[in-house]
Amino acid sequence: MQDIEIKKEEQDFRTEEAYKTLRTNIEFSGEELKAVCVTSCIPGEGKSSVSFGLARSFAQNGRKTLLVDADLRKSAMRSRHKRGKVRYGLTNHLAGKAAFSEALCATDIQNLYLIFAGPVPPNPSELLGSGKFRRMMEEARKVFDMVVVDTPPLGSVIDAAVVSRCCDGALFVVQCGAVSYRLARRVKEQLSAAGCRSLGCVLNRASLSGREYGYYGGYYGSYDGS
Repeated sequence: MQDIEIKKEEQDFRTEEAYKTLRTNIEFSGEELKAVCVTSCIPGEGKSSVSFGLARSFAQNGRKTLLVDADLRKSAMRSRHKRGKVRYGLTNHLAGKAAFSEALCATDIQNLYLIFAGPVPPNPSELLGSGKFRRMMEEARKVFDMVVVDTPPLGSVIDAAVVSRCCDGALFVVQCGAVSYRLARRVKEQLSAAGCRSLGCVLNRASLSGREYGYYGGYYGSYDGS
């Protein structure tokens, strides 16, 4: 197992409360829910930030949590959330070059573990759709209380739908004003076609003023603090 330090990022009270609310909503979705994938329509909507914030919230609540960076094409995790070198990642494990325990990273946040994406492969969809990935997820369920999987935008590539087959539910991150209703609906339909339960939508980077959204909008603010 690899040991890493997480880059410290200051979050205001409203952001912390938003992640706690999101975590609580997922916890009330059923005891059987142990693996959640997170996707979006297009790049830049904040799905990786939501994945990390959600995983950290579960860990801070005492649940042993694994965050899997399954965005093999363009990972945002590797540069944003770690200090130090990581030798093995998800692609190393799926390609048979590293054991699950070797790809696993223990962080300096209690109860939080990560698997980073690793080197960019020529065949991301095939690796994620392989029996090796499914077996890894089955092993992770036995070891961890919660598994959060960050996936590529489903409006761009099919990877998230492939990953969702190994998860109990999916969260859909939408940046306010960034995508059309038609595209958002198409992405949701793709998740449904993959047989994955939709847990709901996270509206990200919204300007939640009291005038527009009422008292609770002004109180909680946006999910990423913007």
